[in-house]
Amino acid sequence: MPDHSGVTHEMKRLTVTAVALGALTIGLTGCGGDDHSSTDANGLRRNGSAVATSAGVPASSTAPATPTETPAPTAHPENSGLGPASQTTCDEFRKLDIEGEKSLMDRILAENPGSKFDGSPNVALGTAKLVCLSKSEAGKPVAVAIGIVTQ
Repeated sequence: MPDHSGVTHEMKRLTVTAVALGALTIGLTGCGGDDHSSTDANGLRRNGSAVATSAGVPASSTAPATPTETPAPTAHPENSGLGPASQTTCDEFRKLDIEGEKSLMDRILAENPGSKFDGSPNVALGTAKLVCLSKSEAGKPVAVAIGIVTQ
């Protein structure tokens, strides 16, 4: 009789992979709601305490507006067809705090109605956080890097 232990091991590994992908899909689906009042942007609960701490300080609520308006259209002439928020590069996005990231993503989505992330700001924010971790995307506008707009 042939030994089928290798087949069983591969089937177990395939099952575990399928379950993990299913859980990831369900998790991402749950993050796509329109609830802007959530303090744990797309389920990142470890940042929830940082948001609660900074929310009590009035000065920090105005601070994100300055960094999010930093992108200068003249610095990126190849992106001149994009709106002001959509011109923000991944490198600039990574320097923002949590509220600044949320605010920027809301403005990017407002500049680009009908995008694949329309109605899912938390999914767009989570995608931007992941994509912008790549150093190869640093100079690319967030809106282009995550596929909201094409160049």
